[in-house]
Amino acid sequence: MAASANRSYGAHRHSSTDFHSRNIAIAVAMALPGDTVLYLLLPMHHAVFGATLAQAGLLLAANRLIRLLGYGWIAKLYMRKGSRLTCGLAVTAASLCTLGYATLAGFWGLLMARLLWGVSFAALNISRQALITAEPAGASRRSGRSQSIVAVGPLLGLLGGAFLSQWLGPRAVFFLLTAVALLGLLFALQLPAGAVGPYPKSPKKFRWPKPLHLWSFVQGLALDGFFTTSLSVLSAQALPENAALAAGAVMALRYLADIVLSPLGGYMAGRWGAENQLLGLSFAAAIAMLGIGLEWLWISAVAVVILRSLVIPMVSPIVAMQNPGPARVEALAACTVWRDLGAGIGPMLAGALLPIGSNLILYTGAAAMIAVSVIACYFELKK
Repeated sequence: MAASANRSYGAHRHSSTDFHSRNIAIAVAMALPGDTVLYLLLPMHHAVFGATLAQAGLLLAANRLIRLLGYGWIAKLYMRKGSRLTCGLAVTAASLCTLGYATLAGFWGLLMARLLWGVSFAALNISRQALITAEPAGASRRSGRSQSIVAVGPLLGLLGGAFLSQWLGPRAVFFLLTAVALLGLLFALQLPAGAVGPYPKSPKKFRWPKPLHLWSFVQGLALDGFFTTSLSVLSAQALPENAALAAGAVMALRYLADIVLSPLGGYMAGRWGAENQLLGLSFAAAIAMLGIGLEWLWISAVAVVILRSLVIPMVSPIVAMQNPGPARVEALAACTVWRDLGAGIGPMLAGALLPIGSNLILYTGAAAMIAVSVIACYFELKK
């Protein structure tokens, strides 16, 4: 009798965790397209937005850089106030940011919108990862499914944004994306309310980054930042007459790969071990980045987005397994901070170096950094 009651409670908790992780994923999917489409259109049409190419790189990086300062107090807010309030505020702010991309002109106005978006996404990201790992059983599966759901929003945004920008111009598209972001409130308000628990106190001293932090930093710099930004510029050079459609198609493939392959990545992590899959797939991504430098642009770009989609769901379960219980929130935030640091630097490097540097040298350097981070993780995870 007691065993039956325990099984019933476990099944209910498992179902509740699945329900909440799905709702937060849908809310994030609706809030993201404004940011994603900006990555596509701003580097190509920076003059229309009142910015130089170098300023465009800074604007694309600014949202990540502000998160470096904000993740600590956002994690505390999440622990004290819960998912519903945190995500409701974040979705509302994300809608205002997207509206700003349509209406604000010049570097400083857009910078304010990017900074607000950075804080908003930090809240959504912490909530999503915490809800995914709230129950250890099935965390890898939920991580893959959540990433798949999240990718639907940017995918549809890129395809629609690339097409509509040809007809309406690069700024009018963001009015439509503002309405989409507001719909995310319907799902954010279904998340659990109330405090999650006390935020663990950490010693106030400098701590050297762990190998997984180094890996997160390099993934952010090379794949999330430099690759995403440079792809838009390289597409414009390769196909000048259809640059927006070409870059939009390849960037949309990244999210299509997330939809199709992230659940597979979560399954692989649960069946064969997240650590082994993370190491092998990351090293393959380094080879694909080298291929771009060797002028195998399209096939290598496709390989990068596929490998990235497979490896993404493996990080959160590894971190949660190493830091069980409420401590996982702080650990997940730390990994995200390092990834955002790299992803914030990446667009600035792309904006500064692409006009003057050789693609071979730049992409070989990115590939070498990925390979070094994989080797460091190997020795740490195999201890």
